[in-house]
Amino acid sequence: MAKVKAHIRYRLADKTIVPGVTTVLGLLAKPQLIPWANKLGLKGIDVGSYVDDKADIGTLAHAMTTDHLTGQETDFSDYDENQKSQAENSFLSYLEWEKEHPIKALFVEKPLVHNLLKFGGTNDIYCDLNGRLEIIDLKTGSGIYDEHVYQVAALRNLLEHHGFPVDGCRILNIPRTEDESFIEKVCSEKELDDGWQLFTHLLAIYYLRKGNK
Repeated sequence: MAKVKAHIRYRLADKTIVPGVTTVLGLLAKPQLIPWANKLGLKGIDVGSYVDDKADIGTLAHAMTTDHLTGQETDFSDYDENQKSQAENSFLSYLEWEKEHPIKALFVEKPLVHNLLKFGGTNDIYCDLNGRLEIIDLKTGSGIYDEHVYQVAALRNLLEHHGFPVDGCRILNIPRTEDESFIEKVCSEKELDDGWQLFTHLLAIYYLRKGNK
């Protein structure tokens, strides 16, 4: 498999390209990234290379988890030993969680497009968990943030638009290294409703800005 996920182009039936959920959420300001990048720079770490390496680890960890759920064999050929080791740590964290949460994956990494609101998204895992139909979103960063809740809120509405009922959404942060923590967040209905409202406002801003170009 490629080290970096191929960029998905979401299209309507008439082939019009529409933005993905992450593109829309990219409109949110992220002031915390400035001191973070400065801190790396002061340590002599190239920010671009650092981010690319972490992205590769996250891509592989996602692949190992979804391949496990679909019975496929993961291709490690494009990754170095350090990346494989950290991705394996993430995958093992997921497996520990799965021991207490046996799931039946209904589909993974399925791209969908909202034909009315004109945006697309790809859900990590849509599954049956103890009789409930849930979205599970996998993260391999240093924590779970508000933006992640907004993301699953948009994905829930996208799935429901296509007739897939969603009883709940949860986010799993599966750590790469010992200085990161396993975190499970079960999103409340209020968080999801608020997240959807915020997302639709950002989507409106996206199209307003696009219309002015």
